[in-house]
Amino acid sequence: MSIPASTTAEQDARRLHSDSHGRHEADPGEMAIGVIIGRTAEFFDFFVFAIACVLVFPVRLFPFVDALTGTLYSFAVLALAFVARPFGSAFFLWVDRTYGRAAKLTAALFLLGTSTVAIGLIPTYETLGPAAIIILCVLRIGQGFALGGAWDGLASLLSLSAPEHKRGWYAMIPQLGAPIALVVAAGLFVYLTLGMSAVDFYDWGWRYPFFVAFSINVVALFARLRIVATPDYEEMFANNELQPTSLRSTLRAEGRSIVVGIFTPLASFAMLHMLTVFPLGYVFLFTENSPAGFLTTLVIGALVGLGATALSGRLSDTIGRRKLLTGATIGIAAFAIVGPILLGFGGVGQTIYVILGFILLGLSFGQASGAVAASFGKGYRYTASAVTSDLAWVAGAGLAPFAALFLTASLGLWAAGAYLLSGAICTLIALRVNRLTGNMGRA
Repeated sequence: MSIPASTTAEQDARRLHSDSHGRHEADPGEMAIGVIIGRTAEFFDFFVFAIACVLVFPVRLFPFVDALTGTLYSFAVLALAFVARPFGSAFFLWVDRTYGRAAKLTAALFLLGTSTVAIGLIPTYETLGPAAIIILCVLRIGQGFALGGAWDGLASLLSLSAPEHKRGWYAMIPQLGAPIALVVAAGLFVYLTLGMSAVDFYDWGWRYPFFVAFSINVVALFARLRIVATPDYEEMFANNELQPTSLRSTLRAEGRSIVVGIFTPLASFAMLHMLTVFPLGYVFLFTENSPAGFLTTLVIGALVGLGATALSGRLSDTIGRRKLLTGATIGIAAFAIVGPILLGFGGVGQTIYVILGFILLGLSFGQASGAVAASFGKGYRYTASAVTSDLAWVAGAGLAPFAALFLTASLGLWAAGAYLLSGAICTLIALRVNRLTGNMGRA
């Protein structure tokens, strides 16, 4: 397959960041910063929308139903982005092959930022009626479609550039974006809910985080373009190590690994939502704890998760990625049984639920994506990783908040735990298959 010529944006970025000899060496530390900024921007968009699904949308866009039904409707809208994401990946991979990676990133992040800002400008149901809900759905689909194009291969580049004995550490770095984004998003909503009246918050205050998300996306775009322009990155692209391939050829070559890869991070992705979006909805609807109080607990839990994610890199390089993921997944399975008891126990139980959960999440989530990427050969890793990640998010996370809240309201908290347990079992089976096929050793 021929490689598209560099776009004007890539050429300008390369001149801007090259030295006097026209070179700009790809530094792992610089790549790590670019990857973290990019992932933080993506997860910040998600967490801002997810928190609004609990605190804002049921009141402002679904006032015609009770609070529980309004939250379920909001969680259904939340899931639309995960459904749209694979379609976005297919389209933007074509853009990547045809016009270059800089064009893809610029277009995708422009669409993401525009959709996010527009959500912050949506009129209420009282003002626009059902059209407000339709607009929200369209913009949420736009966010998901754009996220499909945000895949830049930087995480794979970082992993390929890592020394053999530090593969786990470098695979962990992109995952740091999730807890960092949660700290910022949850902290921002805590500040807004405590710093203004309820009338002001529901009138205009809730819109501010969506505007902040746009600013973060602009920073992420330039950080990523700076890395894309490096000669080392371009050389890996040219050597077919990170070259976008057609979906048909990728599925033909890596179809079995993609299927297994969808289930490998399932427990981690489901756990992320079972610790953030779902419990926030549960606490808001069924307990006396204030949303600001639980959001503060989430900030603390995310900081613990940040440390656990970093620890996963060290442990992976010490005991092996498969052993770490297996142990962490078994821990998640046990948490699925004990967690609902803690969540229903009140403030102290909720705090223990969050802290313990984020420790397990950090240890598993820190290596989940690295395990997926390691399952593919270099020639197809770029496209296969993007497709697998999209489908894994759909299967493991897209409907998790809706399903968990619906099951809790219908059957009790134990049913939400059973939902998480099913994801852990799927991950353990996938890890077993990977062990038998030796796929994780292909990194």
